Amino acid sequence: MNGEAKQDEGWVPDLIPARMLNEFAYCSRLCYIEWVQGEFVDSVDTVDGRFQHRRVDLNSGVVPTDDEMHETFHARSVHLTGSEIGVTCRIDLLEGEGKRVTPVDYKRGAVPDVPEGAYEPERVQLCAQGLVLRENGFDCSEGVIYFIKSKQKVSVPFDDLLVRRTKDLIDALRKIARQEEIPPPLEGSAKCVRCSLAGICLPDEVNVLKEMEAEREEVKMARKLVPSRDDQVPVYVVGQGQTVKRRGDRLEFWSKGDKVGEARLREVAQLSLYGGVGITTPALVDLLQRGVPICHFSHGGWFYGISQGNSHKNVELRIRQFDWAGDSMKSLKIARSFVSGKIRNSRTLIRRNDSGPPKKVLTSLNRLAREAEVAGNAESLLGIEGAAAQIYFSRFNNLLKSGEVSYSFENRNKRPPKDPINAVLSYLYGVMVKEFFVTLLAVGFDPYLGFYHRPRYGRPALALDLMEEFRPLIADSVTITLFNNGELSERDFIYRGVGVSLTQKGKKTVISGYERRMSSEITHPIFGYRVSYRRILEVQARLLARVISGEIQEYPPFCTR
Repeated sequence: MNGEAKQDEGWVPDLIPARMLNEFAYCSRLCYIEWVQGEFVDSVDTVDGRFQHRRVDLNSGVVPTDDEMHETFHARSVHLTGSEIGVTCRIDLLEGEGKRVTPVDYKRGAVPDVPEGAYEPERVQLCAQGLVLRENGFDCSEGVIYFIKSKQKVSVPFDDLLVRRTKDLIDALRKIARQEEIPPPLEGSAKCVRCSLAGICLPDEVNVLKEMEAEREEVKMARKLVPSRDDQVPVYVVGQGQTVKRRGDRLEFWSKGDKVGEARLREVAQLSLYGGVGITTPALVDLLQRGVPICHFSHGGWFYGISQGNSHKNVELRIRQFDWAGDSMKSLKIARSFVSGKIRNSRTLIRRNDSGPPKKVLTSLNRLAREAEVAGNAESLLGIEGAAAQIYFSRFNNLLKSGEVSYSFENRNKRPPKDPINAVLSYLYGVMVKEFFVTLLAVGFDPYLGFYHRPRYGRPALALDLMEEFRPLIADSVTITLFNNGELSERDFIYRGVGVSLTQKGKKTVISGYERRMSSEITHPIFGYRVSYRRILEVQARLLARVISGEIQEYPPFCTR
């Protein structure tokens, strides 16, 4: 992105929504994430706020014409624009008589205990509405904020001080948006605790990593500002010939004329369809409108692609992603972290599960992880990863316990896998590609353009990049658990002359084991809080975005101890 493009006024919309001035006065970073990057997540507060606004959001009444200006009027949900001041707004309630009007803004809470009767962000938003009204020929000297919880009105005079502050914030917001640099996060602020975008903003995580990069002696622990798990869950449909239908607020799964299952639409995080599974248009459209991705797999678990609604609005991130991917040294810097993280986690899995790992194996993997961190080019990094993989998989058979049926693992093979263990590994790697693909889309990345894996037709290179450090922790760990606990038997596999595949029952067992792992909680080795593996994936993807944006210098791979 060149300097001339950054200075182009065209990068910033002509009109700023008045509610964004509220956000900007409250937290400039929050405003940038919402307005410039297009991210938003609901919370209890935002949902309740919309519910409380349901009446005032309905259009009613009209603003009189010039010929009718002698009349008293009340109009709800009035949309107005001030092109000179550069603000657009929707006024909850506009009361007036003749040219003299008063905007009324509804807020869900109670009157705060501050001298002005309302916090600055609310007063600035209301003042912006007043300035727009003035530009449209009205006489507007004050506004009113109605607090729904306490059922009280607070008058806000549009004095010179408030008008000047509002105009300064308009200029400052436009300047920050033009610079295309996200403002720094707040430090230890109580505002972050109830913020619905805390999991996107990552205020404490970014500050912790900055402190670590500055080599400060004392680094504050990150607060746990995001839920441990999502309330929504992935849904997998693996029955050949099944059909997914929508009925009311539920998805129904049908096979040969019989309903075999159902799920509430609001509880579905993603829908994965394997093989010859169909989906009706009403079900597809409803999921797309809800932003729920529909993932398509071959019968054997090969990830084909995804159906989704509108693309993520964070174009800024994708521009930076393409810029970094086109720079070999920037790409190498990130790729080193991916590979070193994978090698360290491979070493940890061997140390924990191998009954007697040779010291030479652990030492070699430790050395290769360090070499990966300073690799001089992509080719040498690829060689380091290959050497580590050879050592790692040479010990994989020792991670499996002997049971009633012994499964032998000689080496990693695929397309097709030639033994049950490789069949499960390949199937799980396919599921993981889907997981990272969906996560990266949700953050705003293009999953097809990576920094380590080279882009090829149909290959989600960035999804493969980010999943490297998690292969041992998720897919490999689940495989070991399923076999060592006896959850898989010979009846779960189909042996053909060219390879081995899973039966439908075997696939369900593998997916069940995978979901157990993804929903299990683990302590983040850097930030110290406990969250699920699925939540960790999103945190890591967002940290990668923070590297691309220049907020932090190094991508910190997720490495267990």
